[in-house]
Amino acid sequence: MKHVAGYLLCVLGGNESPSAADVTKALSAVGVEADSEALGRLITEMEGKDLGELLASGKELLAKFGGGGGGGGGGGGGGGDAAAEEEEEEKVEEEEMEAPAVDMFGGDDGGDY
Repeated sequence: MKHVAGYLLCVLGGNESPSAADVTKALSAVGVEADSEALGRLITEMEGKDLGELLASGKELLAKFGGGGGGGGGGGGGGGDAAAEEEEEEKVEEEEMEAPAVDMFGGDDGGDY
């Protein structure tokens, strides 16, 4: 995947037919090490092919999978009383844990700055 990303970045940068050295350079610029064997296979497979056409045909293939279902159903509505009790308990705890009022600068005299 990193090789494909590097290849695409090179194409976006204006190089219509990047070489393995171009992709390796792009990947190394961001600290990623390229696998020369996998990169070589990618470059060989991409040789003489138009990237735009490949992306369009891939998009058509993905469209055949469908868009998925209608999403998940809504959550159940039961059990609301238990949650309300928990909220009340939490509010009570918060009221009990009030912090003592202290002068921000450490003085107890209550005077001006």
